[in-house]
Amino acid sequence: MQNIDELRKQAQKIRISIIEMLTEARSGHPGGSLSATEIVTALYFSEMRHDPKRPKWEERDRFVISKGHGVPAVYAAMAHAGYFPQEELMTLRKTGARLQGHPDPAKLPGMEAATGSLGQGLSIAQGMALAARLSGSKSHTYCLLGDGELQEGQVWEAAMSAPNFKLGGLTAIIDYNGGQIDGPTAEVMNLEPIADKWRAFNWKVTAVDGHDFTQLLPALAAAKKEDPKTGRPHLIVANTVKGKGVSFMEHKIGWHGVAPSKDDCAKACEEIRSKLV
Repeated sequence: MQNIDELRKQAQKIRISIIEMLTEARSGHPGGSLSATEIVTALYFSEMRHDPKRPKWEERDRFVISKGHGVPAVYAAMAHAGYFPQEELMTLRKTGARLQGHPDPAKLPGMEAATGSLGQGLSIAQGMALAARLSGSKSHTYCLLGDGELQEGQVWEAAMSAPNFKLGGLTAIIDYNGGQIDGPTAEVMNLEPIADKWRAFNWKVTAVDGHDFTQLLPALAAAKKEDPKTGRPHLIVANTVKGKGVSFMEHKIGWHGVAPSKDDCAKACEEIRSKLV
């Protein structure tokens, strides 16, 4: 487990990897990958029980990235954690590569679910949490959702059923960056009052700054203390910035699904590296 300063530096290193791999691939989704960076860093380098040398370890915690297009953040975290060489990040989206544009567990050990058809990940994570309880496993299940993704009806079916099954071993996290491919979520399909909606479904809800480890870590720790047999699932509303860490990408919907050019990459990486000092 790393301390806060180490986690902050780790997040910036992951950002650099995200920018470089998307530039090499010439396609992908920088905006939502960068907004999720601290969330993914907190999971892989502080909160989750996992072992890169034993990706199928039965007692590992499970992580489902439901917003599958944000998987570059997860690939980068996995590479930095030691699941595979960091050089492999440059194979993103290339023919035959293990690092596809959306997660593929059949190709990549350590990836828990195939996602990308938005709205399905929370249902998958719910099944994992229920299986862990039935088997007596200590595994905790995490699911990362996009805010635009919440417009999918299946999310709300899972949101209704998880508390019904008393899945205290399940934590959902919303990467609430306020943007989707068609524009601001508030204009496309307003999600508010988001916290009240989930509370009405009987979830325990915490809102945090999704880029602040001093808020993220306590929220994740509190969720993991919930009784997996009789407790309630937790939802963490992580308020984030689309394109976080790269000034010319922040809050820009246009960077939702456009890869950086080589010039963009150089400027972005220089800016990020300046924050590592």
